[in-house]
Amino acid sequence: MSEVLTKRSLLVRLAIGVAVLVCVMVVCSLIGTEEVSLKSVFFGPGGAAGHNPDYEIFVRVRLPRIFLAAIVGAALACAGVVLQAILRNPLADPYILGISSGAGLGAIIAVLSGLSWNFWGRSPIGLFAFVGALCTVWLVWGVGRLAGKSQVTSLLLAGVVVNAFFSAVIMFLTSIAKGHQIYSTIFWLMGNLAEEDFFVLWIGATCLAAGIVVLFKISPQLNVLSFGEAEAKTMGVHTGMVKLIAFAAAAFITAVAVSLSGLIGFVGLIVPHAVRLVLGPDHRQLLPVSAILGGIFLVAADTLARTIVAPAQLPVGVITAIAGGPFFLILLVKYTRKVGWTG
Repeated sequence: MSEVLTKRSLLVRLAIGVAVLVCVMVVCSLIGTEEVSLKSVFFGPGGAAGHNPDYEIFVRVRLPRIFLAAIVGAALACAGVVLQAILRNPLADPYILGISSGAGLGAIIAVLSGLSWNFWGRSPIGLFAFVGALCTVWLVWGVGRLAGKSQVTSLLLAGVVVNAFFSAVIMFLTSIAKGHQIYSTIFWLMGNLAEEDFFVLWIGATCLAAGIVVLFKISPQLNVLSFGEAEAKTMGVHTGMVKLIAFAAAAFITAVAVSLSGLIGFVGLIVPHAVRLVLGPDHRQLLPVSAILGGIFLVAADTLARTIVAPAQLPVGVITAIAGGPFFLILLVKYTRKVGWTG
């Protein structure tokens, strides 16, 4: 039985988590193929020769990428927490409901269309991926609502079917695409963090913060819902409304994440379980701490991806998949030996 969560203990843990996140971001910003001097960075973009390469690398290349990794990692971790709660399935992550295939289909349509305009600094690939992810989750939600009594089972099955169908469409479109189109699509599908404009990062961080605030507001109801829908109804929880709000918020922040970074798997699976194992299943704590740890995890993974085979770079999705694959298999073995949801 976990200890009673107080406001003071929550604030202390969040403060420690944020401090660790900042430290990891600072350390990772100094790691790369080019050595950077913080002393030189503090001189600004000028310098004796009118140009400061240390400043340019640190401020315009590494910091935006590190901030992007923190934003995406936090979004995917929070979405994983919520989906595991409303589906009462510890194997759930943001892509279990077909979000990956929907975003991927949107991305490859943008690539094949040859569009070159941008909106708020986003290329058509990111925008089409965002729309594709949102349309897919609402399609799955609609099928789940129409399928019958067991909405949880219906959602899972609908997600599997939609995922398989969209994956087949993606393979077909890839097979008829041109060489350069195939490369850009596949690289995006493997998950890729790149330098972003700070305005785009601000928009992404704002969307993430709004989604987390909404989820934190319903975290007490998510605690009750984790024990089962019947029990939640007896305690006065409007389960249908809570699940709709949670699903909508999780879908939105996941769509924002995939539009910024491509498809990065397993963050929403690994991080919530790590936090739950250490701090317990209370969603008032689980959500914000998972957001912080998700940011730390993806910042570290992306730093490894851009340095392990330097000067070449791996897609960060490769690193998270290597870490998450064995973790998923361990969870699968443990989960199949139990009946029902455990906190």
